[in-house]
Amino acid sequence: MTVVVLLGAPGAGKGTQAPVLADELGVPVLASGDLLRAAVANGTALGREADRYMSRGQLVPDETIVRVFLDRLEQPDAKSGAILDGFPRTEVQAEALDRALAEAGRRVDRTIFIDVPVEELVERMANRRICTANGHVYNLASNRPKSDSVCDVDGSPLVQRPDDREETVRARMNEQIPPLLEVVEHYRNQGIIQHVDGREPISNVSARLVRALGVAPGQVST
Repeated sequence: MTVVVLLGAPGAGKGTQAPVLADELGVPVLASGDLLRAAVANGTALGREADRYMSRGQLVPDETIVRVFLDRLEQPDAKSGAILDGFPRTEVQAEALDRALAEAGRRVDRTIFIDVPVEELVERMANRRICTANGHVYNLASNRPKSDSVCDVDGSPLVQRPDDREETVRARMNEQIPPLLEVVEHYRNQGIIQHVDGREPISNVSARLVRALGVAPGQVST
């Protein structure tokens, strides 16, 4: 089983690149939010436990989240492993994940950090626009629509989400990057992390990520 942790700040491109790596390895992408919602929707014991916190607007304890991941890793499609997208988010979560995997006779095999300078992250997110009809995504810096205010596909208005306003983005970065860098250091101390420059074009970043895994393009683990 190959367990890969994919790290990066908001806007670094994890959501774009995780499926690329998953296809190369033939494994699923596991994201904590998706797993928790699925567990709650399916009414599993872990889902009911998590829902007690989520329904009250409280954070789900780290140990519960880790157990949800381990439970998902037991599913047939994760027999060969999984890509963990954006988890762990803190050093405490990383330590909890290490302990739980060790108890199950497993470990995090590799960690990849998509590294993008903060100022570029802010620019990427502050320039993002979403169409109001179908959620088509544009970027005024790198993927401009024909008109800055109208969707090319359906002609609906383009808007900037409140979460993408510069002051909001900077506040998120100030909150999330310090614990992220602690996780990076955690895996650096284990000697299993590689940095990939996330400033390059998407296809170049994908190629570098695949090389960081040591997998030849098109080669699927079994």
